[in-house]
Parts: sequence; structure tokens; C-alpha cells
Amino acid sequence: MNFLKLLNKSTTLYKSFKSNTIIQRSFSTGFRVGVSKDSLFSRIKDENKQLLHNLQSQNTMYLSRLITLIESKREDHQEQSRLIISYLLQKQRESKDRSFRIGISGPPGAGKSTFIEYFGKYLTGSECNHKVAILAIDPSSVRSGGSILGDKTRMTELSVDPNAFIRPSSSRGTLGGIAKGTADTVVLCESAGFDIVLIETVGVGQSEVSMDDMVDMFVLLVPPANGDELQGLKKGIVESSDIVVVNKADGELMPKARFTVSEYQSAFKLQRPKFENWIPKVLSVSSQEKNGIEKVWKTMCDFKQEMIKSGEFQKKRSKQNHTIMRKIIEEEIVEKLFESETVEQILPQYEEQVKSGEISASYASDQIIKAFLSQPFKVK
Repeated sequence: MNFLKLLNKSTTLYKSFKSNTIIQRSFSTGFRVGVSKDSLFSRIKDENKQLLHNLQSQNTMYLSRLITLIESKREDHQEQSRLIISYLLQKQRESKDRSFRIGISGPPGAGKSTFIEYFGKYLTGSECNHKVAILAIDPSSVRSGGSILGDKTRMTELSVDPNAFIRPSSSRGTLGGIAKGTADTVVLCESAGFDIVLIETVGVGQSEVSMDDMVDMFVLLVPPANGDELQGLKKGIVESSDIVVVNKADGELMPKARFTVSEYQSAFKLQRPKFENWIPKVLSVSSQEKNGIEKVWKTMCDFKQEMIKSGEFQKKRSKQNHTIMRKIIEEEIVEKLFESETVEQILPQYEEQVKSGEISASYASDQIIKAFLSQPFKVK
């Protein structure tokens, strides 16, 4: 259910907004509510200022502690994390450095962790000399909410590389394969000096396309497959891909790998490209035999340069910021709704009526939302 649309249509909420003097002044005069970098910094607690001061040090403990702060559900921690990320974003605007955010997804068995370790070691090596952050999103249990978080253990060489940082996180049931707070974690990693951020998502499916709302380039990693197996991948995620990399292109799988490359190349010729100046490329690589990664990286760099040259790079990031803001608003509204005392009182009754078939789910939802919106609107 899209709560934003319901809120936009709500006269009650609009009147509550209008009763607030700051927002009323914004509506009537066009006053822009904003905060300076110094103002943001002054509201950050001293212990968190110390973490920020040491953020670019060789010790990634400070980065890890800030990420933990962002992932915390405590309200005081959330308030501090919002200030910290806003402060760092304003600092980034003053810098001309352009990081590269690369999303990597693929079906189980594609060899994502092996590919990322091979790719990461190549980037941190003397030939490229980059600092790489890897955000590995693991699926969480629907029942317990727990997660194995085993990606780091599978990247044995990269986990001890001084120029690499690996942070496994649980998706916590978030759709799209992205953990809540991943966008803020990316900002922290970039502020810590990591110029390349790799985001590995859980599995692959139609909802995984939200990855494209967070990265500069979306890479689909697939294993060699026959025609029937290719049909298993959802159309949405293929259309969102900027590069398809066929992994495990070695040994007995080489003929299948060539077939897979050919099939994806044919598919991309028939679909409308995401960008006017970029046609998705299909490449093969062997993470085990360490072949083909140079061509993959060169293609990625070509993509970035084309996007910067056309203006799409910054345009996409600006659009992503707006999209993420809208998603956070929706998530926060849903949380506030279920935390409401009014909703807590009436929810069990409506749930029983829906279960028994007495009323429809849509009718119950409408009544619950109306009860929530009828409450006095408060601004902290």
C-alpha cells in the first residue's frame, strides 16, 4: 500500500501541517528550511565527533562504529546518524573527488563472493591502487530475522587487505536486496577514503531492481547456462543491468559460457537501452583461473566516463537521493502508524474481522489509516 498517496490526499494531515508556524511560513513565503555544515556539526555528540575525526585513519574500527550507529534502531542513534550523514554529504559537495558505486547481483551459484574477491584484489593491487569497500547484504530469516553473514568468511584474501573494507549486513526483510541504511553506509565509506564501493545483494529477482536506485553501475553476474536456465532470470533485473558478466567461463563450462554471452547480447539488441549513449555489454570472466577481469574493469571505466560526459552520472545520483528520501518517508510512516496508541487499540479488532471474512482487507486498512491521520500532528 502506498501510504504517501493516502497522506497527500489527507485534508486532516494538511491542516495539521498548516497549524505549525515554521511549515506555514514555508508554504506562504517559499522559505527554504536548511542547515549549514557548522550547524549540523555543532549538534553531533562529542564521542561521534571523535569518530568522524578519525574516520580517514587506517584503523577501520571508527568506520565500523559509525556504521553500527546508523544500523541501530534507537531513536537517539537515528537522530545522530541523520546529522552525521548530512554533515558528510555537505563535505562531499566541496570535494571534486568522484567515487564509483557498483552494484553486483546474481542468482545463487553465480560465484558472487569469489568474483568480488578476485575483482577487489585486482582493484587494490599495484596496477589500479584503489581503496575498495564491499557491502555484502545477506538474506535474513523471515521467522527469526537472523542472518548468517558469511560473505566475509568467503573472501579470505580481501578480508586482510589493508586497502579493502568488508561489511556484511542483514537485509532484515527489506525488499530489493538492500539493507535499510545501505545508502548512508555508502556515504560513510566514501568519506573514509574508499573511492570504490561494491554492493553485493541477496539472490536475484524482480524486486532486486531497487539496487539501481543506489549505485552508479549495476552489474548482473550469471553462471554459464542453457536456454531453459536463462528463462529463470526475471526480465526486470536484466533490463536494469549496465553490464552482464558471465562467470565460471573455464574448463568444461566454456561452451556454455559462450552460448550465454551470445544469448544476452541478442537480448540487449531487442530491448530499449537505459541510456542513449550506452548499450549494455556482455563479458565473460573466470574468477577461478583469474582471466578477463581487466576487460571487465576497462568496460566499467568506459561506462563511468560516458555517464560523466553526458551529465547522466550526477543526474542519476540526484534522482537516487530523491527516490531514497521518498522510500524512507514511506518506511517511517509505516513504523509510526504501527507505534501509534490509537492504532494499537483498534488493530486487533480489525485483524479479527478481516480473518473471519467480515470485512475486506482494503476497508480495514482504510479505517486504520484514517484513525491514524486523525491524531494531532506533532513536530519535534
